[in-house]
Amino acid sequence: MIDSPAFTPVNLLTGFLGSGKTTLLKRLLTDPALADTAVLINEFGEIGLDHYLLERIDETMVLLQSGCLCCTVRGELADALRDLHSRRERGLIPNFKRVVIESTGLADPFPVLSTLKADPVLRHHLRPGNVIATVDAVNGMRQLDTYIESNRQAAIADRLMLTKTDIADEDGLDLLRERLRRINPDAALLSTADKELDVAGLFDEAVATRGSIAQSPSGFYCETPAMLKAADGGTHRAAVTSFVMSVEGAIDWTAFGVWLTMLLHRHGERVLRVKGILNLEGEARPVAIHGVQHLVHPPTHMAAWPSDDRRSHLVFIVDGLDASLLKRSFEAFTLAGPVPSLAGGAPSARQDVQTS
Repeated sequence: MIDSPAFTPVNLLTGFLGSGKTTLLKRLLTDPALADTAVLINEFGEIGLDHYLLERIDETMVLLQSGCLCCTVRGELADALRDLHSRRERGLIPNFKRVVIESTGLADPFPVLSTLKADPVLRHHLRPGNVIATVDAVNGMRQLDTYIESNRQAAIADRLMLTKTDIADEDGLDLLRERLRRINPDAALLSTADKELDVAGLFDEAVATRGSIAQSPSGFYCETPAMLKAADGGTHRAAVTSFVMSVEGAIDWTAFGVWLTMLLHRHGERVLRVKGILNLEGEARPVAIHGVQHLVHPPTHMAAWPSDDRRSHLVFIVDGLDASLLKRSFEAFTLAGPVPSLAGGAPSARQDVQTS
């Protein structure tokens, strides 16, 4: 029997309607590498588990031949997670070291993640893991043009899984990849058509903490962030943009913490992601931060600077927020000088504003 981790990671499988979540989930459930995984799904019937079934524990929980524990969610997610944790602690079900939740296609991913923080029991035993978002290679561009949910799912993902690439137009697939890179520059971009896909690697702990991996050649996440455009070249309807703030000199951690806390308290629903490498006063090594809307992961001390650049860099992926206003508020709270911004900014115009 495996040992239970002190804080069990809860991973989220999301993606828009018809994007292939169920197909990917079936692949996950049959892979021996995920034998120590508990999976929460909407309904057993949607993925046809009969030929994978080893033992039915009760009407909501089955043990699969792969060793995976599969549960249906028939009420509040928090209740299901508490029940799962309680049964494991009492030895009523096989042990597991991670949880995977399949969300519905129209769901904003964040409420699932915020459940872990809001529940007084869960936050002492569980923690957010990776977010894996499936993207339909055939219909993905149209969905990104039309639906804010599709953009939010792609924006907060740690792993973007392209599906149906075998039937997609190659030119259209290249455009989709470029679009996804703009929405989420540092997410790993993978394909379900890859027969050598490392299934267990989708839940690699290092992805969630960011650290020094998945960075651009210059040593940071985003080379040339830009305002997102719709497929017709017009302004993107969902107003999802990315921008970077780079700061010379060391930052006071307390002042930064106050600023970030107030920002997310006021605009957390619209700050889809914030991530960065910080040069902090009194710290020789850089500190990586990573947050999704109101939820901020614990900061991580990196082993070393990834390049000769010792500036602090913050990447924001936002929904309808003005980059220049965020930059000015940062300067005010941290007493930083004018902060250069490589920005997509608000939907109306690019933002490369110097403020004093």
